[in-house]
Amino acid sequence: MASRGDTADWPAHRPEVRPWRQVHRGGTMEDRRLTEVVTMRPPLIADLEVRLPPAVGVAMEGCVREIAGLDFAQGTELKALETLLLRTESVASSKIEHIEASVDDFARALHGIKSNPSATSMVAATEALTALINSVDDGAELHLDQVLAAHRALMIDDPHDRAYAGRFRDMQNWIGGSDYSPRIAWFVPPAPETVPGYMDDLITFANRTDVPVLAQVAIVHAQFESIHPFTDGNGRIGRALINTVLRRRGVTRRVVVPLASALVARRDEYFDHLGSYRAGRIEPLIQAFVQAATVAARESQQTAHRIKELPKLWTEVVGPRHGSAAARLLDELIATPVFNAAEAEQLIGGPTSSVYAAIQRLDAAGVIRPLTRRVRNQVWGASYLLDEVDDLGMRIAAGVQ
Repeated sequence: MASRGDTADWPAHRPEVRPWRQVHRGGTMEDRRLTEVVTMRPPLIADLEVRLPPAVGVAMEGCVREIAGLDFAQGTELKALETLLLRTESVASSKIEHIEASVDDFARALHGIKSNPSATSMVAATEALTALINSVDDGAELHLDQVLAAHRALMIDDPHDRAYAGRFRDMQNWIGGSDYSPRIAWFVPPAPETVPGYMDDLITFANRTDVPVLAQVAIVHAQFESIHPFTDGNGRIGRALINTVLRRRGVTRRVVVPLASALVARRDEYFDHLGSYRAGRIEPLIQAFVQAATVAARESQQTAHRIKELPKLWTEVVGPRHGSAAARLLDELIATPVFNAAEAEQLIGGPTSSVYAAIQRLDAAGVIRPLTRRVRNQVWGASYLLDEVDDLGMRIAAGVQ
């Protein structure tokens, strides 16, 4: 590997002047007259050595221990925790892109009710994250086609960019400034013809095992955002890569670390750290990721403890008879926090009338709440679990202030 000394220095992006011609008419006279653009070429990183100050290494080791403690959580709450953290990460990642929806909207969309476009987009982000993470289970190498498949899952139903779902961009894109030209953009990624080579280089770096994992996570994410290989969805796929690398390196085995909740809390700083990376300084970015992951893991452990206590709390609130339909439904609630009556019947069995009576009893006790205004095919959600999505995100955000 190529060595760069004992500091956290990193090759800076270099400018490259490219010809520019406006394709879509509009904007100001300056937009229409623009004839060239300065793109920023990231370094090739596949073989670069990552050297960091000892203090950063110590912080990274402590962070990995926190994440491992979260992942080693045991008991019936584990599946609920896995699902909850996956949703928390996808919701927060979407919020960074100014895609907003309530947790109930998200739960409805997760159950196939597509009334809210933002919530539907969040569900697509969840599917993309799941696809990427599952592709590297048991230490399997990450492949480019898996990144493309995740992007396809994210964008296939997008009304504007579905034609580019699962495809690299074939046009120049930019971040910030005018919608009509990169004249006043604050960052212009490399030219489209360079994207395949850059992505091959990035995948090689992501599959290395000789880089400290938290540093690798931060660099993979920042490099991906600089390449900006897609017409849209780059932020969400780039953040999905964070937990993908953690899973591939064995830091996690079953859960995701909701880092995006921490990043969205300090959104401006997050973009500043990406700017530092492009200027050749990787230490601020890595330190920010270490802090975010540490807080996210600790608060997620608190959520695991809360989930573990829920069955006892529900039993006290509802007071069901042992073996009754209400008791059986409570037993399934952690693993299936969003359901309709037909699914409840399939889960717990018994006469339809007893299933409906159990649902009404849990609703009256506040254990579940209706997520739609339908009379038929009503969808229900476990109130405490859904509220925990919001609470966990807020606690993580508060922890990094």
